[in-house]
Amino acid sequence: MAGPRGGRPARRSARADGSGGGGCCWALPTGLLCAYGFFCNVRPSEPFLTPYLLEPHKNLSETQVFNKIYPVWTYSYLALLFPVFLATDYLRYKPVVLLQGLSLIVTWFMLLYTKGLRATQLLEFFYGMGTATDIAYYSYIYSIVDINLYQKVTSYCRSATLVGYTVGSVSGQVLVSVAGWPLFSLNVISLTSISIAFGTAWFLPMPQKSLFFHHVSSQRLSWEMKVMDCKNGSAVQDHPSVQRAPGWEDETKVPLNGEGHSAEKQSVQEQKVDIIKVLKDLWQDFLQCYSSQTMLCWSVWWALSTCGYFQVINYAQGLWEMVLPSHSTEIYNGAVEAASTLLGAVAVFVVGHIKMSWATWGEVALALFSFLIAAAVYIMDTVRNIWVCYASYVVFRIIYMLLITTATFQIATNLSVERYALVFGVNTFIALALQTLLTLIVVDASGLGLDIFTQFMIYASYFAAISLVFLGSGIYSIIRAYRRQEQMWSRSPESQ
Repeated sequence: MAGPRGGRPARRSARADGSGGGGCCWALPTGLLCAYGFFCNVRPSEPFLTPYLLEPHKNLSETQVFNKIYPVWTYSYLALLFPVFLATDYLRYKPVVLLQGLSLIVTWFMLLYTKGLRATQLLEFFYGMGTATDIAYYSYIYSIVDINLYQKVTSYCRSATLVGYTVGSVSGQVLVSVAGWPLFSLNVISLTSISIAFGTAWFLPMPQKSLFFHHVSSQRLSWEMKVMDCKNGSAVQDHPSVQRAPGWEDETKVPLNGEGHSAEKQSVQEQKVDIIKVLKDLWQDFLQCYSSQTMLCWSVWWALSTCGYFQVINYAQGLWEMVLPSHSTEIYNGAVEAASTLLGAVAVFVVGHIKMSWATWGEVALALFSFLIAAAVYIMDTVRNIWVCYASYVVFRIIYMLLITTATFQIATNLSVERYALVFGVNTFIALALQTLLTLIVVDASGLGLDIFTQFMIYASYFAAISLVFLGSGIYSIIRAYRRQEQMWSRSPESQ
């Protein structure tokens, strides 16, 4: 998700401190965006979506929910991702943030009052739109604040979503388990919270610039910013000596208070870029980014694992429902989602302090942890005990969030923010394309339409296959590096 740049050093320092007259220029939009992110994610009904859809008044069968309704989200997310990616930048973020809020309002309104297969499938389409437009939330703030504040505002925005999701999950669990509220009432609370978020979004200031279509010229910066992959909860620190990639202009922050000399105003005039030029530049950057073997390796793991991750979290509630039907006993889906989110956030923090030669051992580490993910999914599927399922799910999410953090760090270290956004978008698109193929074959009623337990056995096998691929690649890379080092040692006496 994507952003802007700064003006004179003196003013930049003042803004970075959050002091002086410029402090409000970043504090107000950041506060509004965090409020939007918080209320948008306070959805106490979400951990209980599957039990709610299977209630008698919805008139839906298990096969319809798992094999005909849930796949629609995957298809719509994939279809909308690239158009939304371009529209977000072209429209300068805010309209797409509003579109996200509106899409989620429609989703939860339909969830409350619609019945039957076709209406629920349409509901899933709007939810896919709400998910695809998530990019606008994370990229908006970078078009408003100074580059020195990227790390701070990104952590604020990400924390707002995590806190909101945790509050929603915990409150949903408490209201179900302690207060005995019906699931319908939880959806009313979710709709109310999303409506508050939508109202908050209208007060966001409209950005004057964007990443690709509305460039602002500036002198080149000799260092990169810290970026955070907010979709997966991962922090990324670029090396301070990395230069901006050639072919992209750096951007400067548009002064929100109208101050500055005429020369400065001239330097921040928008440069309109036509779509053909943007697409050509994106293609050239795509070729250059993926020509790196390291970049390709981590991106392949990112796409493959994210595909499997989406499938597991999409259908985990369905598995739990089959292991222990919600109509026969009390369920703790909300508590599990809250625990996995919080522990995953701890893993994200810890991985930033791990000292390891990822260039040498990265692929082997990916293989090992991918195997642990496969084991967690396998146990979730074969041990038909709800508490074992819950524990395996928490382990699954923790490991994935830890690995995706590392992958994001490795990918973003030598990239400008433009190329980071491009690689993130491409990797996510490939993951969704693979997920669509997997859904079409394994889940969809028009394909094999397998039952939920067989699906999870396939997902466990899928992660095991990823583990084997990266284990073989990692061993080969280590042997090759060792032989290269031996050759260097053998030649060293001759060179002296």
